[in-house]
Amino acid sequence: MIKIVLFGAGNVVSHLCTIFEKTSGIEVIQVYNRNQNSLSGLPENIDKTTSIYEIKDADIYIIALPDDVISDFSESISFINKLVVHTSGSVAMEALSDKNRKGVFYPLQSFSKNKGVDFSEIPICLEASNNSDVKFLKELGNKISKTVVEISSEERKKLHLSAVIVNNFVNYLYKVGSDLLAENSLSFDLLIPLIKETAYKVESLTPFEAQTGPAKRNDKKTIEKQLHLLKDSPHKELYREMTNAILREYKSNLSG
Repeated sequence: MIKIVLFGAGNVVSHLCTIFEKTSGIEVIQVYNRNQNSLSGLPENIDKTTSIYEIKDADIYIIALPDDVISDFSESISFINKLVVHTSGSVAMEALSDKNRKGVFYPLQSFSKNKGVDFSEIPICLEASNNSDVKFLKELGNKISKTVVEISSEERKKLHLSAVIVNNFVNYLYKVGSDLLAENSLSFDLLIPLIKETAYKVESLTPFEAQTGPAKRNDKKTIEKQLHLLKDSPHKELYREMTNAILREYKSNLSG
């Protein structure tokens, strides 16, 4: 039985509690968070504490706290020579305190509080300071996911950057589209099939191959018409920049 202590009470901890609790061979024996109110939303059967001095003995300690507090928090832990990992995509493993064995257990997914996820489809990106801990983390990862990979801190930073672009940036573009529709009393639901098809395409095509639209075709008339529609919109410059980026990317194909 793998015994786990989780540090934090946000979305990542909530989802980890859910998957660990229903996975054979894993037990969450405690969750720590300094704010008692935040702990109240976690499963009742899990022991909880707000005291850093009451942490139970476990096989692995997982820090799922904001990036800017991970280093100091790991230093504040009183025990030594235990396996302590964090779940951040952008914090180096070396940011963790030297008094414990270091590692990373990074689930590559966007977590929302009330939206369930299928952990079997979530890549788990691992790193550890010694081979035995890498093996242990792979064992833990394989219990909940079909995709478990060992990557370095430098690789993970670049992976996280790509994740921000394809997730956070794209979602912001959904917001822009939603705002434009709302201004004309149109439902965002009209775009859902298009969004799904766009995501589905890149499972069989490269993003370069899947690109469509007026910018890829260098359809100047359509581009000018749409810029005119955006003449009083704060999103006009965003449209122009995105269009120019796509034009540059596909310029050689168009000229050929």
